[in-house]
Amino acid sequence: MKKYKSTLFKAIAWLCGGFVISATLFVFGYILYHGALNITWNFVFDRPRGVPIGTQGGVFPAVTGTVLLGALSGLIAGVLGSITTVFLAFYCRNKYLGGIIRAAVYLLSGMSSILFGLVGYSILLNILGLPRSLLAAGITVAVMILPYITIRVIKLFEEDSAEVLHASLALGVSKTYMLRKLILPNYSINILTSITLGVAYGIGAAAPVMLTGAVLNAPTPQHVTHPFMSLSYHLLILVSEGISLTNAYASAFLLMIILLALNLICRGLEYFKKRGG
Repeated sequence: MKKYKSTLFKAIAWLCGGFVISATLFVFGYILYHGALNITWNFVFDRPRGVPIGTQGGVFPAVTGTVLLGALSGLIAGVLGSITTVFLAFYCRNKYLGGIIRAAVYLLSGMSSILFGLVGYSILLNILGLPRSLLAAGITVAVMILPYITIRVIKLFEEDSAEVLHASLALGVSKTYMLRKLILPNYSINILTSITLGVAYGIGAAAPVMLTGAVLNAPTPQHVTHPFMSLSYHLLILVSEGISLTNAYASAFLLMIILLALNLICRGLEYFKKRGG
């Protein structure tokens, strides 16, 4: 009976794993088949043209806007997330305060992306008076990916650095010195990996930026207070308005390339850490 259950469990596990792999390959292959054929030099490095806008030309402002959005949101969320995790893992001794912060982080992680866009629009644009801009969208996306980064890094700190912390304190080394000289340098690659994966998650969402900074047509922003184009929002408009399905597949292909590049960066960072270790 036990052997039968073990075999059944393995079969189900293999079936689920095969389904996940097949679904992933199908999605990537489908976008690759329909999108790669439409990628040209002009499409990548030209700006949208035509009537309605997007039927001709390219998506270069959307590509640069997406990259700038990822860099800004990653910087903001990375700093806030790292400070939050260091406080929770090493300095917070009030279990009630720590519980409240953790509950807030998990609550944010379960919110829909459109809610972040709505709150960002209401607070940043209507109350604080920020213009529809890269800055407003970057802050909104940073708040959205903040719990993703925080949860990953705090798990890393609490599981892997506890023994180091206890040993350092037993030797009389201050906690601040231990963090600055030992823990943060050793886990910097892991933190960068978490931030990079969070950025990949953030730039693929259209809802947070379409209310706070992304527009249908704009040049590459020269300042953080300027509006910008986003590949995710551009793709949404092309499909929902029926403007150009061909350009939509090509835009989706470019977005997929950016996401794959970010994941490869994470793999490279992990490989670099293992080689260095």
